[in-house]
Amino acid sequence: MTYEKKLPVSSLTIARFVDNISSREEIDQAEYYLYKFRHSPNCWYIRDWTIHSWIRQCLKYGARDKAVHTLNNKVQYGIFPDDFTFNLLMDSFIKDKDYKGAFSVVVEVMLQEAFDLTSTQLLSLHVLSQYLDTKPDLKWEEERNLGAALLISGLKQENTVGFSAQLLGCSLLGKVELRQGIRAVYHQMPLMWTPGYLNKALAVMEKVSALPAHVKLSKEALDALETILQTQSSTAPESSETEGAGDSQDSPDTTNVEKEMERTKLPDYMNRFQELNGKLRSHGKVESESMLTLTGSLIEEKLAAIEAADIAGYEKKLQEWEEERVHLAKREKEMREKARLEREARLAAKASS
Repeated sequence: MTYEKKLPVSSLTIARFVDNISSREEIDQAEYYLYKFRHSPNCWYIRDWTIHSWIRQCLKYGARDKAVHTLNNKVQYGIFPDDFTFNLLMDSFIKDKDYKGAFSVVVEVMLQEAFDLTSTQLLSLHVLSQYLDTKPDLKWEEERNLGAALLISGLKQENTVGFSAQLLGCSLLGKVELRQGIRAVYHQMPLMWTPGYLNKALAVMEKVSALPAHVKLSKEALDALETILQTQSSTAPESSETEGAGDSQDSPDTTNVEKEMERTKLPDYMNRFQELNGKLRSHGKVESESMLTLTGSLIEEKLAAIEAADIAGYEKKLQEWEEERVHLAKREKEMREKARLEREARLAAKASS
């Protein structure tokens, strides 16, 4: 009836369609209807449980690529998962040791700033350290995404892993800033637009040097910053006319001036790095273990307790979703009954006339 009368599809209708998926072929059909629903008058009303069910169905029927596709194109499909749903998708990649795929999910978590759950923070840091351990050959956009994910997830952890992630994240973003300009760093990213990400990395070192002795910085992250400072000091700057830094609204001349201004600060940054690095070492605040090992230890320490709280929260959310579903179904039934009575009244009036 909805199709015949060309009425907008309700959120309950699309939810039922997704919930009743029973094959890989129906995943493709559901993708089409999710897209159509997103571009319908009712697009704002896609339910959180529908998004959760869609991701679960994709995983159940071997269509993880569809889940990632709709996530990467979230504006077109309306797929904005909650933390627990993000965790499910990340975990599926982790179990398959597909850390590049898992990284693509973490990037979406970063873009949606969905690091509210501690479990999401730890899983993301685990994925990022595993991905770094594969020594990927990164384009500058991927380097920026990696740096942003490390920085934002690291800000949620007040410990050695968190501060080391912040340091490494700022270092990678500072490298992109020097090569591509500051707008390439913050454009369409949840990042500050103020220049000086290498300076922010040094600020992390300074902060940790003043914190209690148990909070340290990873030697791996410190070495990465030192390498970036050394290589960028000896590397000629790229021209903004050929760098392909996206749809920047800044003129090439403006971007080149900004990059050159930041580049002139490199000798000062190197001096400050050597001073702070020496201070950290003298106070025993340099951790020799790799980021991968540190993150693994942190997960072993905290994840079991965190998972129990997450499961309790998930069960509560399922109950809330069911209550909302029942309420909407009741309203739908009432509206249909009202429409039926109105239709019968019209027919009766027409017959009597």
